[in-house]
Parts: sequence; structure tokens; C-alpha cells
Amino acid sequence: MRLCPHTKQREEIVAKALRSVASELRLIDAADLIALLRLECHSNLADLVASAAELFFQPGTVNFGIGGDYRLDWGSTPEVTLDLELKPDGMTVFARLTLLESHGALEINHIVFDDPSPDPDENTAFLATSLQASAFSGADMSQASLA
Repeated sequence: MRLCPHTKQREEIVAKALRSVASELRLIDAADLIALLRLECHSNLADLVASAAELFFQPGTVNFGIGGDYRLDWGSTPEVTLDLELKPDGMTVFARLTLLESHGALEINHIVFDDPSPDPDENTAFLATSLQASAFSGADMSQASLA
């Protein structure tokens, strides 16, 4: 996504929302995720993402996107990146979730608001509200990192 003054704030909002999902996905062995990416088993990856998200979000909110990537070199920690599509009411967020050994990172590629406001601050507030509304009440969206 082209960086704008609201990019960092929006990425923090989405990262907070996906914190628990990222933790669930890190329970899967990195070698398995890498194998599924290499063999282009996208439906299997979609099932794993849906299973990780179903504990925290309403069905269809967090989906596997069109692919992913990985870094696996001798003597280094594996890094798996998954394309995600978040579809809370009123928008679609295209993001890349990077899973590392003990934490994660999130990058937003694009956000499509169904009915965007001319005020970017209102759009950012709507992002937070919509993600919160899509989460189950027990989901922890208060932490800032993807640890």
C-alpha cells in the first residue's frame, strides 16, 4: 500500500485485531506451512487460516488470500508470510501477515471501503469499529503487537 499518514495507525489496528489469530497460526509447524506454500495447497492453507480465525472472528471475516511466501535459509529462523483478506462489514482489507518464531508482523496492501468517507480519520475509525464488531466478544484486541 502506498504509505500515507494513516497507514501506520491502520496497520496497528489490524495487527491488534489479528494478534490472537497469528498466535494460533504459529502453533502450526513452520515446515508444514512452507510445504503447503511450496506445493500450492491453497485450499489447505485457507482451511488452516479459517480454523485459526474461527475462535476470534465471525465466519468469513478472516480469509486466506492468493498466496504467500517464506524464507528458509541454513542457520536462520523460518519466516512465513501469508496473504490475508479481512472482510468485516463495509470493507475489505488486503494484508500480508508474517509469522516468525516468537512474533509476527502485518503489512496492509490495500483497503477498499464500500462507502468511503472523504475524511481519512473517519475511515480509520470505521476500520477499528468494523473489526471490533466482527470479533467475538471474548477476543483480545487490546494488545498492539502480534506477539
